[in-house]
Amino acid sequence: MSTNPHDDPDRDRERVDWDRYEHEVADVVDLDAERERRQTDTDEDSGPGRSMVDSVAAQRRPRFTLTGIREAQRRPIVPGWLRSRAELAANAGWAAGFALHALLYHLIRAPKYAAKMVVRAPRGLFRALGGYFRWLFDLEGEPVRQATVRSEDADAYLKLSRQRDRRVRWRGLTALFTLAALLVSAGAVYLAPDWAQWTVLALTVAVLGVYGTPADKPLLDTAVVRTSAAPLTSDVVIAALAALGIKGITQAIARGDTGKRWFPAPITREGGGWRADVELPGATPAAVVVDKREELAAALARPLGCVWPEVNAEVHPGRLILFVADKDMSKAKQATWPLLKTGRVDLFAPFAFGTDPRGRLVTLTLMFASMIIGSVPRMGKTFALRLALLAAALDPRAWVYAFDLKGTGDLSPLEQVAHRYRAGDDEEDIAYGVAAMRELHAEMRRRTKVIRELPKDLCPENKVTPELANVKRYGLHPIVAGCDECQVWFEHPRYGAELVDICTDLVKRGPATGITLILATQRPDADSIPPAISANAILRFCPKVMGWRENDMVLGNGLHGNGIKATMFSRRDRGIGYLAGEGDDPVIARTFRIDNPTAEQVARRARTLREAAGTITGHAAGHMVDTAAVRRDTLLDDLAVILTDSEPKLWTEIVVERLAGLRPDVYAGMTREQLTAALKVWDVSTGQVWGTDPDTSKGANRRGIDRKDILKAITKRDRGTGGRAAS
Repeated sequence: MSTNPHDDPDRDRERVDWDRYEHEVADVVDLDAERERRQTDTDEDSGPGRSMVDSVAAQRRPRFTLTGIREAQRRPIVPGWLRSRAELAANAGWAAGFALHALLYHLIRAPKYAAKMVVRAPRGLFRALGGYFRWLFDLEGEPVRQATVRSEDADAYLKLSRQRDRRVRWRGLTALFTLAALLVSAGAVYLAPDWAQWTVLALTVAVLGVYGTPADKPLLDTAVVRTSAAPLTSDVVIAALAALGIKGITQAIARGDTGKRWFPAPITREGGGWRADVELPGATPAAVVVDKREELAAALARPLGCVWPEVNAEVHPGRLILFVADKDMSKAKQATWPLLKTGRVDLFAPFAFGTDPRGRLVTLTLMFASMIIGSVPRMGKTFALRLALLAAALDPRAWVYAFDLKGTGDLSPLEQVAHRYRAGDDEEDIAYGVAAMRELHAEMRRRTKVIRELPKDLCPENKVTPELANVKRYGLHPIVAGCDECQVWFEHPRYGAELVDICTDLVKRGPATGITLILATQRPDADSIPPAISANAILRFCPKVMGWRENDMVLGNGLHGNGIKATMFSRRDRGIGYLAGEGDDPVIARTFRIDNPTAEQVARRARTLREAAGTITGHAAGHMVDTAAVRRDTLLDDLAVILTDSEPKLWTEIVVERLAGLRPDVYAGMTREQLTAALKVWDVSTGQVWGTDPDTSKGANRRGIDRKDILKAITKRDRGTGGRAAS
């Protein structure tokens, strides 16, 4: 018996009170109960029964009540992608394209795959033979038999040996039958035609090549590399919001708020991404998070074009809707415009204008509303205007007025269908626009009289209806007028005030008469879009702008403070902006991108529709606008064109020559004396002008005209206070 006290367990028990440690000191944990407690997260901070918003427990309703069932939102029986014909077609097209891509990818690499199989076939043969012989001689049981030998267990070894003998005997018989079958098959192949022999050889090599492929070196290359983003969870959202340094959120977390009560609904998949509804703590406005979109994207480790925070003002200013897309919206392939190749537009109904970050269709209705489009340059403003005018052209009833004051020809595809069209900002172009807008203004007044005199049963609401627009004798068809760079009109020193008055009246009264005015500018300020116009335009589309003033000038007063901030868009977000006025709340929309050649195709299709309907009018039919009433006196305006800032003084003979080149039909044959007499009507006299004789290349003083005198005469003429012609 050992004398060491440490070897006596009874002695230790006498010396140590083990019962005390087991019952009083030790905390014995029930693991099942602890796991359940952690799953349901019943702590004092979160309250009993709370769980993470994206856990399984959060998906269950805590209690069955009749009121809860009545107020519950029913999920659609048929998934959204099946209910939407466009989305179903898009998904089917994607699947077909994916299959075709994979097929062509592997077909091109078929020789490479064949070479791999030939090289790997010997390895496959040895691997197959080795495996067969291991099975035939029961070699897989050899380690067990060797173990019994080492343990000197004779009975077990004898049992294993007898079992091995029985297996080998039976497997040997099957091997004989297999060998016979292979010999017969080989003979049949030998007697078969050449094509059959080659086919069997190819199949054999293919099978052995596949069987001989190493696990880390697959036979086929990867046709598509997936780059799917990780799921959005509540932990990720809470951590990202905490990293923004927003006072209310930071203080709530410092007080021990875990963020578990910030989510009024589970984080769900929606469209091509994840949607999280967040109840921000500490009276934090959601607009503050929208302002920090770039920092939020960095905290989420996602591209900026994937992160789209919005304010759900319908609930309250602190409710944030965070949508995190799988793909960068600015880089993702845009869906094809549904009206690109087929279909027509009814301007009294919505038409496809773009898609939102979730990939859902965003529509636009032009009737009974005017529209403002404003952004910094190169952000898709003109493309959006052209898209709206192309849609109007696809309504064969509609007259389209297109004015491209930028002068680059961006609206030129519409020339073949437009009732009125002009590109440029020269004085003649401005005069054309003034004459056309006067004409449109007069048309609006005519329409108000027609509507006023119609019977109440035909026009109960005193505005144009689709039925009235279809009756040609009333002349109440839709009219859509679009002007790019409208600030050129409104800031014109001569016609600006008149154009502001006309456009203001059209914005106010035009929609009820079926007239829609769309104004686009890259300088959204009070001069470019006068307040009287911006206050009455219902539809707004605003890509990126630089400040809150520009934001509210385009979208409406106070929207920047309410979290509708076009300032959050980056330079990469071309064609992406806020669309306001179409629905209850502004939405982020990416317009369908129709380039100039594609716009030409759409316009040709629109002209075909109009030819069939017999509605080609105005400019498209070859009828020009008479600008004589606008220009009143062309001589002074033409002289202002000839006498430029670089050549403010010219001899009269040079002026006469250039006038004849400018308007041969008007000034051909004019003499210096005739020019001098015509200028006396406006109190403009000729004087000594230093110039260079083109024949002798010598300088000389001759009778000429000074640009300053012409500009003074134009000013007096426009004010109606100067020149004998004014009286």
